[in-house]
Amino acid sequence: MGLSADQLKTALDELATREPAIAAALARVGYPEPRISPRGYVTLLRTIIGQQVSTKAAESVWRKLETIIGDLDDPANVTSASDEQLREAGLSRQKAGYARSLAALVASGELDLANLPADDEEAIAKLVAVKGIGRWSAEIYLLFAEGRLDIWPAGDLAIQIEVGRILGHEARPSEKLVRELAEAWRPHRGAAAVFAWYHYQSDMKVI
Repeated sequence: MGLSADQLKTALDELATREPAIAAALARVGYPEPRISPRGYVTLLRTIIGQQVSTKAAESVWRKLETIIGDLDDPANVTSASDEQLREAGLSRQKAGYARSLAALVASGELDLANLPADDEEAIAKLVAVKGIGRWSAEIYLLFAEGRLDIWPAGDLAIQIEVGRILGHEARPSEKLVRELAEAWRPHRGAAAVFAWYHYQSDMKVI
């Protein structure tokens, strides 16, 4: 599971002692709620289905898949489904291929989501080997489903925007700069990421 409320608070309090700008932002918007996803195959399948579509559309496809092929907790139901069934549920040919690839890897045991490498970069490499799972999706999975403390999705646009705003940059910092800036926040970069998204949402409400 993802980082708990207590873990977020402890980590953010520590970051606030290191970075006055984070302390000021924390005082302004408060602590974020935990963002937690179930660990395992279903969460990654949802990630693939949800790519480049709205949350509502992704949920509609998910419900159709359950109706047409059955329990989505069982990867065998995806691997045994016909192309026509997956298309009927609303999956494009590309996404159907991604879903089949993931299901096959999990069903065969080649991808063991209960025993990903402890090293974050090795775990990311294992996940991005799955068709349809890029680095951002892998990082989000490790942060929200496994609660890894130091995951830092520096390629995320909202994180780049909010790191720039929090630290007072005139322009949005690049992914490279965001990675460099966050080196001083180890091993609490996961909490910093959750806080950056929360700060971004707070900014949107103000706007």
